[in-house]
Amino acid sequence: MLRRLFGAVTGSAIASLAFLSSLSSPASAGLGQPTSGELGLQIPATSLMSELSSLHNTVNVIIIAIAVFVLVLLLYVMFRFNEKSNPTPSRTTHNTALEVAWTIIPILILVAIAIPSFKLLYEQNRFPKPDITIKAVGNAWFWDHEYLDQGITLSTNMLHDEDVLKAKIGEKEFNDKFGNLEGIARREAVYAAAADVWKERNEPRQLTVDQEIAIPLGKVVHLLITSNDVIHSWTIPSFGVKQQAVPGRTAAVWFQADKEGIFYGQCSVLCGKNHSGMPIAVRVVKPEVYDNWMAALKAKDKAKAAEILKAAAETLRSNQALAQAQ
Repeated sequence: MLRRLFGAVTGSAIASLAFLSSLSSPASAGLGQPTSGELGLQIPATSLMSELSSLHNTVNVIIIAIAVFVLVLLLYVMFRFNEKSNPTPSRTTHNTALEVAWTIIPILILVAIAIPSFKLLYEQNRFPKPDITIKAVGNAWFWDHEYLDQGITLSTNMLHDEDVLKAKIGEKEFNDKFGNLEGIARREAVYAAAADVWKERNEPRQLTVDQEIAIPLGKVVHLLITSNDVIHSWTIPSFGVKQQAVPGRTAAVWFQADKEGIFYGQCSVLCGKNHSGMPIAVRVVKPEVYDNWMAALKAKDKAKAAEILKAAAETLRSNQALAQAQ
């Protein structure tokens, strides 16, 4: 028992040291995807997420200030009013000014939190006139995205290690290399072989999908969300959007992206065996690129549509690299 106790204590100490070490060099928040070691929310890509991040940071400051104040007060009471330091305690039972203060101050703090909270709640539910309306349907375990005005539906499935390896080396070579392996040995070998491919593709593992959806920069998007089977959740952190997809009901959210790039999310409720395999990828592009992409989809040329988004991504990366170099 002592071994288990001290083992747990040692493990907790190591975990604490690791956490403090990460605080010494925290990673900056990422745009559109999580960052290893990240502290804080992802970089906002919509006005809603900017307000949400601001409120989150403000409330955190208030929480930390209250926690520090209570800790200092407790320490002061422990050292100032213990039996040794204060052998003759006061008989005071009431202090009107103090009682008024500890009633009024918390009320003011709650009002200070409530005002921006109600403003954000109003913004989330005001629904400006849409430029595009998309219906997202959760399935076990993938997403369908239907562009209602254009009559286009895209199914979004997660890309696996096996998929990117086959795209890189071909199905025949893949089968020759991994066909004789089974179970855990096969998964470990494929995972190790795919690591360099993911880096080469510059895409996040388990968030990349076979068909990205696109929206135009600066346009208002209304998203209708429902499910065909169980409860799912459509979530893009950088957009500040998270909405349950409930069978038999249709919910709605809206957003207006103000940054170009690829923005990843995933189902955020435990929806079943392959819950972790329901990522979402939304690419924000310039309106003219979006129009070309949609025209290719209407012509049923998905290969051309994918090339249009790939070219837009490469152009954006080149522009960002040039800007950083300057």
